[in-house]
Amino acid sequence: MSASLTLVLLVAAAYLAARVVVDWLGRRFLVVSGAEYLLLGILLGPRVAGLLTHDVVQSLAPVTTLAMGWVGATVGSRLDVRHLVGVPGMAFRLAFVESALTFAVVGAIEMVAIAALYDIALLDAALPAAALGAIAVASSSAGVELAARGLKRESAVVTQLGVSTLVNALCAVVSFGVLAAVWHRTVLVHDRAMTSTEWVAITLGIGVAAGALFHLFVEDEHDADRLFVSLVGGVILVSGAATYLGLSPVLAALVFGAMLVNTSRNRIDLRAALERVERPYTLVLLLFAGAAWRPSERAWVAPVLLYLLVRAVAKVGGARLASRANGVLPVLGAHWGRALVGQGGLAIAIALSYVYQDGGTLPYLVFTCAIASALLTDVFSARMARAVAAGGESGSR
Repeated sequence: MSASLTLVLLVAAAYLAARVVVDWLGRRFLVVSGAEYLLLGILLGPRVAGLLTHDVVQSLAPVTTLAMGWVGATVGSRLDVRHLVGVPGMAFRLAFVESALTFAVVGAIEMVAIAALYDIALLDAALPAAALGAIAVASSSAGVELAARGLKRESAVVTQLGVSTLVNALCAVVSFGVLAAVWHRTVLVHDRAMTSTEWVAITLGIGVAAGALFHLFVEDEHDADRLFVSLVGGVILVSGAATYLGLSPVLAALVFGAMLVNTSRNRIDLRAALERVERPYTLVLLLFAGAAWRPSERAWVAPVLLYLLVRAVAKVGGARLASRANGVLPVLGAHWGRALVGQGGLAIAIALSYVYQDGGTLPYLVFTCAIASALLTDVFSARMARAVAAGGESGSR
């Protein structure tokens, strides 16, 4: 079977699944779909059945890059300043503190563990540990949104969870994007190596430039089909340019999406076009990520188990500490961080970006940690979020 035909069949299947099966499963059993696509990709990949061979996976890498960029652009489209200014500042403060604590705790513990397990210097272990810290920050927004459906009213806990998942996504993407600039291979320009700050500026500039071009050609367009085609072209440009330069396609696309939603007159149509196919693209990303996975060449079971444990403790403990420090623990409760344990597709996009980029240390260890977390947490993330949201609703009465 040719790569093109494989792509068409997979995209069609993912679209139908996202439109029919996923929604039904979510409503019926309160399950966020995604883990099964990762597992299916592993089973179809070269490590098991071999239906998706290594050559096919490599030939479809541009599609995976597009899916990573689409995930980033969708996150950026949710950063509408007009909406965010109406959210209490306390919610952002709690979310940023919890994100920072999660990144610091997971990154520090994994750095020490990787250095000790593999007998390498702490500086060499800092790169994969920091990547794991960035991935750990990401939380599944799908689980929170699914859990909030059917509640009679939005409580303070539900509002906080919505803000926290958005801030988690922002912090995860930005921290990894900065990390990609810091470890970037040396490039000489007029006998001078480009600095990390310049690479960060280039990453942001790609998103801004693509947004400006989009405005130039599609400023007043409202037709849904034309907007979709234009967005696909824009995301391909952004993610492709960032990947070619060895930068983060997710961060560049996030800037692109944020610029569009904050500067366009037809921002509602743009956001609807992005979100309409977000789920199918995410499912395709998860499928190809599973097919691209392979075990780390070094011992990986202990670091993966440690990552799962430390991330869960950091999420719950970070949320509790942030609430206690800001005096809102009685309002939100001690366990609202449990709703943030779900990993989500964004973590897979960041981990796969780490694998694709040059110079990454222990790439498949980082990738395995992300896949294991998504497989184990996405199945019950919506149920944990529903328990937290329902408790917040009853407590606000």
